[in-house]
Amino acid sequence: MSDLENFRQEIRSWLEANCPAEMRQPVTDEGDVCWGGRNFVFKNEAQKQWLERCVAKGYTVPDWPQAYGGAGMSPAQAKVWREECARIGARPPLSSFGIWMLGPALLKFGTEEQKVHYLGEIARGEIRWCQGYSEPGSGSDLVSLQTFGEDKGDHWVVNGQKIWTSYADKADWIFCLVRTDKANKYQGISFLLFDMTTPGVTTKPILLISGNSPFCETFFDDVKVPKHQIVGELNRGWDVAKYLLGHEREMISGAGGGDRLNAIGAVVARNGLEDPMLRAELAMFDVDALAYGCMGEKFLDEAKIGKAHPAQPNMMKYAGTELNKRRHELLMSAGGATALEWDSERTNGGSPARSWLRTKANSIEGGTSEVMLNVVAKRILDLPGA
Repeated sequence: MSDLENFRQEIRSWLEANCPAEMRQPVTDEGDVCWGGRNFVFKNEAQKQWLERCVAKGYTVPDWPQAYGGAGMSPAQAKVWREECARIGARPPLSSFGIWMLGPALLKFGTEEQKVHYLGEIARGEIRWCQGYSEPGSGSDLVSLQTFGEDKGDHWVVNGQKIWTSYADKADWIFCLVRTDKANKYQGISFLLFDMTTPGVTTKPILLISGNSPFCETFFDDVKVPKHQIVGELNRGWDVAKYLLGHEREMISGAGGGDRLNAIGAVVARNGLEDPMLRAELAMFDVDALAYGCMGEKFLDEAKIGKAHPAQPNMMKYAGTELNKRRHELLMSAGGATALEWDSERTNGGSPARSWLRTKANSIEGGTSEVMLNVVAKRILDLPGA
């Protein structure tokens, strides 16, 4: 038996012994997701146990170095971990913008002190982050952002506004793009970290068409940010931001399929769906979602060894967005009139309709679909510009 197969057996045995039965059930609402952070309240004891057991082994971030709270797994071992978790339907022990976005950026651009401090907190679920990128006049054109940090010697004083800040009202800290040189559009942006409880930081939830408010407006009024809370070089934050955007697009693209979302045809069919045309569409979706999952694994393998095309996250983000929207369209069609209910116990407070409406934002967040297609056309297909 190969070393990797031995490792697989070890992981399989550990999961069987340590993953609570409740954590092997599909996520049905926001409370089922463990976000961590200073103010997070566990839904039940099983959720708490699952996080604690994974933290002790470094399994919340299996491929991060052990020195920063990870398990130090190789790319092949991390793939085995994902496969074995998917095999038993295990929920992620911790969901975090710190894991998906900030962590990779800190591993590449952070100082050793920043890595030890922030990555450890992220891995243990002790801190919840939000992302301060978009502004009212700077969405896809991020380099035009106006939030400004005035140099005051040992700190900056930040003034400005961000918008579409996911879960800003629940986050402990923010990683934020701030202009620190007004004379240089591209080389005048810095990547700053600061506590959301800092005086001068306020948030206002944005009510969406789905009736939920995961997004916020975030305001900065004379916010003091110490100089040591910069990631990367002064005025070179765009380098960090672009690297992080690739990981954000990977995160969003994961909504399109993956191990937990690709069998909707079988699930719906078991509920007695008789329409042959709709059953065929569901089967086609399952095939496409499986293909997308294989493409995702290929991309991750290439990324780990430095051979992935730099524009591939754009392609994955667009494909994942379209697949996720299609998934929810099919679920609404299969649900019939019941799926249209907005606020009932049998639909868990209108979950099908609200989730369907929420997917419309997938085409905007993390870079609009139009921008993603432009990047694919120019950098992957090498098509001429307009």
